[in-house]
Amino acid sequence: MNTMTRNILILFVGLVLGVTISLGRIGLAERADAELAPLPLADLRVFTEVFEKIKNDYVETRTDKDLIEYAIGGMLSSLDPHSAFLNEEAFTELQVGTSGQFGGLGIEISMEDGFVKVVTPIDDTPAQRAGMKAGDLIIRLDDKTVKGLTLSEAVKVMRGEPGSDIVLTIVREGADKPLKITITRAIIKVTSVKSRSLDKGYGYVRITQFQSRTGDNLAEAISKLKDENDGLKGLVLDLRNNPGGVLNAAVSVSDAFIDKGLIVYTEGRTSDSDNKFHATSGDLIKGAPLIVLVNGGSASASEIVAGALQDHQRAVILGTQSFGKGSVQTILPMNNGTAIKITTARYYTPNGRSIQAEGIVPDIKVEPLKIAHTEKQLERIKEADLSGHLSNGNGRKEKKKSKSKDKKEIPLSEKDFQLYEALNLLKGMNLLHARMSQR
Repeated sequence: MNTMTRNILILFVGLVLGVTISLGRIGLAERADAELAPLPLADLRVFTEVFEKIKNDYVETRTDKDLIEYAIGGMLSSLDPHSAFLNEEAFTELQVGTSGQFGGLGIEISMEDGFVKVVTPIDDTPAQRAGMKAGDLIIRLDDKTVKGLTLSEAVKVMRGEPGSDIVLTIVREGADKPLKITITRAIIKVTSVKSRSLDKGYGYVRITQFQSRTGDNLAEAISKLKDENDGLKGLVLDLRNNPGGVLNAAVSVSDAFIDKGLIVYTEGRTSDSDNKFHATSGDLIKGAPLIVLVNGGSASASEIVAGALQDHQRAVILGTQSFGKGSVQTILPMNNGTAIKITTARYYTPNGRSIQAEGIVPDIKVEPLKIAHTEKQLERIKEADLSGHLSNGNGRKEKKKSKSKDKKEIPLSEKDFQLYEALNLLKGMNLLHARMSQR
């Protein structure tokens, strides 16, 4: 490598590090908001030597562009699991991902110890239908070992033509050996908000992912539930397995139930990273009891909502401890069509709690239990079954025992125990409020 090339490379590395370099003079860089330390010239020389060795001696030819992108990618991925270099293709995919439709498997992932970790499978996607679970570690993609791949490289392998298959080899807690799961790729269309009535007067809203229109979609869903039930006596907000998304959407959802006060604030090293978000007047369910469901797949924006509602004592948080992603990533586009995703701040709940690596601890811990009934259960004899039993004396006709053998709908307690408990809690809160108001 000649002197001119070496100097140009040192200049490039200096610019990456955010310092000003003159080829004739290496000194202190000046920035408006901070004074930087002297440029580590000795380290930069090592970098250029390594660059030269790889370029000349590596078994396969690599272009200067490739090596420089590898260097930038390594620098960012070494910071934390959420910082990354985005080449032109990855940057485009990221922009598409917030629109609500994209191709792939339907899983939110991160890197952990060199392997791909499933944060959560997205509702109604191939990954969820194939049985992927939050916490699964992906160790192979078809025949390709994940170890050594960057997160963007792993995503690229998982993306593909709709209808094509990929075999994921995963390590799952509690499993004796790695599992192989075949998933058929598809166009992923994420419906951000889903809703239904649980019982007369009690609504259920599930947010699968926070997108740009999630706040508006939530308002529409609640309005529909009010019309169906002639008002709402309580609401369950389900954030389980919600990996997060757009920060402003999390603020809008929180604001839907909080009348005033701080929702969330962020703090970083620069003034641009320090922001505060406050609630505006108005509660969509007018103070009715609210239960928020969370679990280990609830991350980022989900935790912002749960933390805000918990700190304002506006909702009871029920379920299991959340994921614990309390950092903010900023996308910084570069001049050549690439971008970097870099962690710029931590976020805090209204009471100043950092969720990073800790998560939201539910007010009431309820594990996702499965209640199963045996096919044949011995029916217990009751008073009404005895021959010649006394009538109840209240003038009502006794209900005859149904002998229908029609297939019964699976009760909520068996389908979703956590939701069943949330509904019972809502009913109990309303019952207690009604009795207290009669005193």
